[in-house]
Amino acid sequence: SCHSCIVYFSGTSCDCLPGFKKVFDKGGTSIMCEKCPETLSGVTQDGWDCITCPSGLTLEGKCICNHCILYLRLFNVKLYVHSSHFILSFVCRCKRCQPTFISVNKSCSCSEPNILVSLYSNLTSCQALGNMCVMNMNSLSSATPDACGLFQYVFANTVGLGTVHSISFWRQSLPWLFYGDQPGLASQILDGTEFPTSFTFKEKDEVASYDATGNFLKWQHLEDGLLQLCPDTLIRLNAAYKFGTTYQQKCTISVSKILKDYAEPVFYDIFLKYHDEEDGQQYLWAVPVLNVNLKYNEIFVNQGSNVNSWFLTRRILLVDTLSGRENDLESQPKVIRIASKIAISIRLVRNTQRGAIYPPLITIAYSDVLIQNPNVSFSVDYEMNQSEALIHTDIALGVLGGLAVLWSLLKTAGWKRRIGSPMIDLQTVMKFLLFYAGDLANVFFIITVGTGIYWLIFFKAQQFVSVLLPQPSQEDKFISYVGCAFVLKALHFLHLLASQLTIDIFFIDWERPKGKVLKAVEGENGIRSVSAPVSIWRTYFIANEWNEIQTTRKINPLFQVFAVLFFLEVIFNFFFNVSRHNWSRNPYVYVLPCLIKSVFSQVVYFSVIYERFIEDKIRQFVDLCCMSNVSVFLLSERCFGYYIHGRSVHGHSDTNMEEMNMNLKREAENLCSQRGLLPNTDGQTFQISISSKMRQLYDKIHESLTRKHGPVRLLNSSATTFEQSTKAYHTMNKFLSSFIDHVHKEIDYIIKDKLLLERILGMEFMEPIEKSIFYNDEGHSFSDILYYGNETTLLIFDMLFFAIVDMATQNFVLAAVLTYLQQEIFRFIRNTVGEKNLASKTLVDERFLI
Repeated sequence: SCHSCIVYFSGTSCDCLPGFKKVFDKGGTSIMCEKCPETLSGVTQDGWDCITCPSGLTLEGKCICNHCILYLRLFNVKLYVHSSHFILSFVCRCKRCQPTFISVNKSCSCSEPNILVSLYSNLTSCQALGNMCVMNMNSLSSATPDACGLFQYVFANTVGLGTVHSISFWRQSLPWLFYGDQPGLASQILDGTEFPTSFTFKEKDEVASYDATGNFLKWQHLEDGLLQLCPDTLIRLNAAYKFGTTYQQKCTISVSKILKDYAEPVFYDIFLKYHDEEDGQQYLWAVPVLNVNLKYNEIFVNQGSNVNSWFLTRRILLVDTLSGRENDLESQPKVIRIASKIAISIRLVRNTQRGAIYPPLITIAYSDVLIQNPNVSFSVDYEMNQSEALIHTDIALGVLGGLAVLWSLLKTAGWKRRIGSPMIDLQTVMKFLLFYAGDLANVFFIITVGTGIYWLIFFKAQQFVSVLLPQPSQEDKFISYVGCAFVLKALHFLHLLASQLTIDIFFIDWERPKGKVLKAVEGENGIRSVSAPVSIWRTYFIANEWNEIQTTRKINPLFQVFAVLFFLEVIFNFFFNVSRHNWSRNPYVYVLPCLIKSVFSQVVYFSVIYERFIEDKIRQFVDLCCMSNVSVFLLSERCFGYYIHGRSVHGHSDTNMEEMNMNLKREAENLCSQRGLLPNTDGQTFQISISSKMRQLYDKIHESLTRKHGPVRLLNSSATTFEQSTKAYHTMNKFLSSFIDHVHKEIDYIIKDKLLLERILGMEFMEPIEKSIFYNDEGHSFSDILYYGNETTLLIFDMLFFAIVDMATQNFVLAAVLTYLQQEIFRFIRNTVGEKNLASKTLVDERFLI
């Protein structure tokens, strides 16, 4: 930690003010100064005495000496009162030793090359020795004497110097290179000791940098790409150090750029700066390093997964262009050693609520480069124990999966009642499996979306770090859930599509002829009076409207695609500070929550604003049926379907504009009866559960409507066939209209409301044995056989399709484009085949369906 100087500071140490000499100095803040007398205003070069300077003083209060050799003491250590300077270099003089010498014995000369380190513990020389050890990959060998061996020898023989901050691995005047070689020490450091304070998103790093000769350069931060060799913008480089953002960067860097940017090696000691809440002081926490290239007795001990055999170090360098030079330092290096892989990993303490983490670990691997451009990578990973979360996920899957089985059984039971078959056969089993596929897909979807929202919201909202995003290896189960959900939902969607394309539908025309007309009778050479024909255009109009709303959705798919891209590419980049560039894992963890947000906002808009104040196509269709005097009879299952009562309260709709406007005015002024099937009611839509006898009569008449070669054509068809089909159409129209009017007592029906439990379960408790049952349906549930009523299924399928494509391609734009294309393809299939089914079941020629 830093302390304030009592007198004066020079950046990194305490010193005396100009005009003051040193009286006492033991380093640090332990310094005493004394003001020089006026007659001796100058201070000697070593700062310990006062002297007169004939040539003047510098800003630091020292004597000025230009182009001379300044000496202040004789050989016998006697101080000159006046400074002298001579050009001659053979003058005998004395000079105080460097202040970094700890042990001084009347001489600063070295009889042996390593005497500065081993005997006097010169700080700069010790740092230089440590740097040479780092350039040798911190490798230790008892057989080969090298820089690391000499460093260990000095370390072992300078016990008397004491330690720095009571750290046994850090000797006074020596750099901290190793953590020790005891077995299991790495595990103890990484797993046995927690970071001493709660970790928040505001923690900062501090890096001490040194040059190759051991000189301290400066303190700096990791920002601005200090450890990142790949060039990029400052925003992207600094994103690596936003806590919790997993980051990965890879590139190929040219040798020429390496030589230009890293002409001299720089060595780094990395610390984390934190604030102690108890004493209010700031401290530094040393970050350990795992050097993959380190050898211990010729064995790469750091390349295995056994933490107990690891040998942790402290100091790193990025590029070594020095040790590969031969003959002189000005020559180009033959070999360049580069940090090809740097990975910073941070692990959260299990079950922490206050941001407790284990010490971060920097893993670094070096590669020797000759002439080829090397590949380098830099990554930051965050990890927490996800076992508890996985257990919760498995519990949720088990519980919800069990509920899905029960729900599918209820659906199957309801379906059996709707088809009027009590037998359990192979078709029943297949139907149950299809129902279960859809429900299980919903379970997987709920779990994946819930997990994604949990990771997103809780991670971004936390003040103290308690939740970290999972590692790619921890996302395997999440990926499998997304895949299973997509496959099962695809089966559900195809089953839904097939069901909608095979419904039975008929348009009941309530219009009656107006008067008689004369018509020539073919083959009888006579004219007779017949009923005036009723226009078919109203039925064609309703058929076209039905054909249009078959693929109407509650949302706009194209807008949905753009909204998702906006959320993922814009909102996440600027609001959540997360971008695709900075994700090392597949971002589908965030994709599903983003899709949910965009879908929810659009559904709320269409439900609350658009349909209420602008346009509601489903209710408009019901109104058009009433204005056209046409009802719609639908059967989605053998004995279950829907009925839209479109009988006009005015008795007829085939009229002119003046009369139509008059009818509308009378209806607006309540001068006519209400539109409902029952008197004095407005209920026009019903769920119907018909008896088996009613279905048999319907099928008997319907057989004459359908032909082996499809619907009847207006051209190229025989008169006999056309007449038979027309007769069958009128027969079906008369049969259904008489059925609605309670003409056939043996197949009559009753009207009632569904029970609350029936509405919740989506099934009917009463079986229509003698009479059919019409259930009041104010919710217009006939949309269930349209896209409109299955928006949830379509949305889930679209979201899962988007997530799967994004997982495979890692491209939001491509995923959005393919999602929109599949929407259009299935819409085309639904329109085309649905149009053919409509023409086949209602006798409306396809050429009139626009």
